Amino acid sequence: MSAPIRLLVVDDHGIVRQGIRALCANRRDISVVGEASNGATAVDMARELEPDVVLMDLKMPVMDGIQATRLISALSPAPRVLVLTSFAADEQIFPAIKAGALGFLMKDTGPEELVEAIRKVHRGEPSLDSAVARKVLDELAGTPAEPLTSDPLTSREEGVLRLIAQGRNNKDIAEQLGISEETVHTHVSRILGKLHLASRTQAALFALKEGIATLDDVPSMRKRGDHPSR
Repeated sequence: MSAPIRLLVVDDHGIVRQGIRALCANRRDISVVGEASNGATAVDMARELEPDVVLMDLKMPVMDGIQATRLISALSPAPRVLVLTSFAADEQIFPAIKAGALGFLMKDTGPEELVEAIRKVHRGEPSLDSAVARKVLDELAGTPAEPLTSDPLTSREEGVLRLIAQGRNNKDIAEQLGISEETVHTHVSRILGKLHLASRTQAALFALKEGIATLDDVPSMRKRGDHPSR
């Protein structure tokens, strides 16, 4: 059995931290290794504890979650950041994603959905609340994209991008395409470079905007209760 996911919980409300800890207590694959009540403490603890995933609130004293996400994402090794917040205002969603957050969920998310999101983000897969995903898509639809480089995506890179949007990690993509994980990593790096993007989450959103993938292709972005067409 693989080692449990090391989770750092960041929220200025003690009752929320206690609730997350209780939720994870019976999960053999998730271990809460620390709690922080503000962004500055979260950065220090992330550096010290080297968690796999940081569950991040946004509105906190001392340092907010967006700045903390930016600093934590710059660490080496960098934990994955999953935002969990009560607010989904545009001025929070977009900066959080740009800061490096791989997931963005609301605090009314169901317990099982949250646990699965932690697992997905740990695997490097984006996990966005459906309402958040649609806001981002609406914003992208109304904003001219930065021009691509003179070197467009190859057909193989488009295929990799489509699989990224479907939430596949590098191992899954390698197995499906019959190539090595190292080759997949190279493709992902080239895709992000050509599209001027900073993360797999942004790449997934680009694929949705450009029609390379649809919302029905992306499990974490479907409306709750929706099912893929068969």
